[in-house]
Amino acid sequence: MLSRRQTLAGLGAAGAALSLDGRALAQDGADAHWRAGPDLPIRVQEIYPAVLDEVIYVAGGLSPDAGRGRIGVSDRVFSLGPDAERWRERPRLPVPLHHPNMVGLEGLVYAVGGFTAQTGGMWAMSDGVRVFDPQRNRWRNGPEMPQPFAETVCVALNGRLHVVTGRRPAGLTNKAWSDHADTNAHLILDPAAQIWTTAAPAPTARNSAAGAELNGRLHVVGGRTVSGGNTPAHEAYDPQSDSWEIRAPLPEPENGPRGAGGLACASVEGALYVFGGEWFDNSGGGVYTQVWRYDPQTDAWSEMGRMPTPRHGLGAVAVRNVIATIGGAAQPSGSQTTAKLDWFTP
Repeated sequence: MLSRRQTLAGLGAAGAALSLDGRALAQDGADAHWRAGPDLPIRVQEIYPAVLDEVIYVAGGLSPDAGRGRIGVSDRVFSLGPDAERWRERPRLPVPLHHPNMVGLEGLVYAVGGFTAQTGGMWAMSDGVRVFDPQRNRWRNGPEMPQPFAETVCVALNGRLHVVTGRRPAGLTNKAWSDHADTNAHLILDPAAQIWTTAAPAPTARNSAAGAELNGRLHVVGGRTVSGGNTPAHEAYDPQSDSWEIRAPLPEPENGPRGAGGLACASVEGALYVFGGEWFDNSGGGVYTQVWRYDPQTDAWSEMGRMPTPRHGLGAVAVRNVIATIGGAAQPSGSQTTAKLDWFTP
């Protein structure tokens, strides 16, 4: 079976309005749940969008429209307001990043961790926290994490930033894909005190999972491990007791192994929705098509149809009880990166 590392090995060397009345999608598998929104100005994948005051922010990512090779690391930043017909360009990131976790909290947008190319490779994990102030329209540095992390889950919960699972350096070297190890670490940033603390680690060490706040708990869904492939694991963190609960894992998919890496999720009206992700095998792998809904009352998943354009490395955020699915790639790894925004109405 091919690993994601093998599939991505060539990348380092290769160097409409925001409204519920958007036009319906006509692609195969689309249904009344889906509407098309305005495309991003560039094609980009491996993004984690944020929402602040109903404005969506996208920063960094891997893009064939960045750099000179097949795909490059982007430093571009875009926002989309609730009544805008197109994306607005914002000041660029202080350094190009892919996989930075974006979170909106108390008037600011945080870009946490991610990978940089500053050490000569494309996969050097960052301990940096970059903070965007929309009022001043500029970036500044926030408090660094205790160690570099990337492909984490980062969610705002009770006025704090929670960073959990992901990749960390396996040893002293932090440059290439082979330098990585999975982690179940759980860090919390108090923005007021500007201090990082630790919390109960997640039961499962993994990377490329998706996460969201749901009914006061932090849910972490899916992902993969460095050596073991995809995982369907689903766990929820209770901040009141500083403890984790094992929840129903992702269901068996129509195609591909159970579990998904590079998926996205968002919560709307008391339920969790999961989109996309990828798998790898000796035939190259594929992208998951089904949309899953999780009901915390019954601890059960149900299918909500198909994505009009199945993708991995996409972002998903909720605005006005509708979910934006943004960017990503329609084929595993770096192939067929897209600028699409599709709105999903539960």
